[in-house]
Amino acid sequence: MRTVKQQHQAASVPIADLVTYRALPTESVRYIDPFLFLNHHGPQVYPPGNRGLPFGPHPHRGFETVTFVLKGDILHKDSGGHQDVVGAGGVQWMTAGRGLIHTKVSSDEFKATGGDLEILQLWLNLPARYKMTEPRYLGRQAHEIPLATPTAGVTIHAVSGSWAGTAGAVQPLVDVHLAWLEFAAGARVTLSIAAARTIFFYTVAGRLRVNGTETGARQLVEFNHDGDKLTIEALANSVLLLGHALPLKEPMVTRGPFVMNTEAEIREAYADYQVGKFGSWNG
Repeated sequence: MRTVKQQHQAASVPIADLVTYRALPTESVRYIDPFLFLNHHGPQVYPPGNRGLPFGPHPHRGFETVTFVLKGDILHKDSGGHQDVVGAGGVQWMTAGRGLIHTKVSSDEFKATGGDLEILQLWLNLPARYKMTEPRYLGRQAHEIPLATPTAGVTIHAVSGSWAGTAGAVQPLVDVHLAWLEFAAGARVTLSIAAARTIFFYTVAGRLRVNGTETGARQLVEFNHDGDKLTIEALANSVLLLGHALPLKEPMVTRGPFVMNTEAEIREAYADYQVGKFGSWNG
């Protein structure tokens, strides 16, 4: 059994009228290699005639963003020519690579009618060999994400990698497994994850017990690399964001929207953005 190293409580960091909790980084943890950042937006209810999500055009280089739309929707648009609306239960996977400009806002329909909204955005570091890869965007609606039911009361939404023998909806550049799991109260599942791999374990809602340690909503559990089994028990109806990947163990320098390996590469990213190498933005 893996042992728990530490638990980290997500911090409240509202963005305008958007309820937001930041699970990574916080005062107690900078990152969990290669998982860099997690914002948990909502849950909240938007009224009719709302302004929607506030994430206007901004650049990225050197990493990937994976956005889980649990409730509501997101309209993605980027300087690579991609535009897509993904609804509840869907996922948006963007590889920033060498750089692009993108925006994530609500659809016109959601702004007009309002409704429930809950979104998770996770940042994944890219190894040095992929920092300058060609940007990519993939959108998957709820019906395109395979489901696995390894045991009664547990549903796995397989986004990438393999879960209980079910291949995920996205084939990523690197070997990263991502899913979100829904638990009925009392359900229990044991998963095998090699000890060398970093586990990302964030309880979105409910209460869970993992390898004997209880954890609750908006808590990130950090594990030691000392075992290959996770036994998860639901103490209430729960939702879990779960991932695992090999740590990169590479130098990392972050400045705002850029994640590179050296200070010189960060300076180059800012210079390239300023001279238009991330593409043009036509709002």
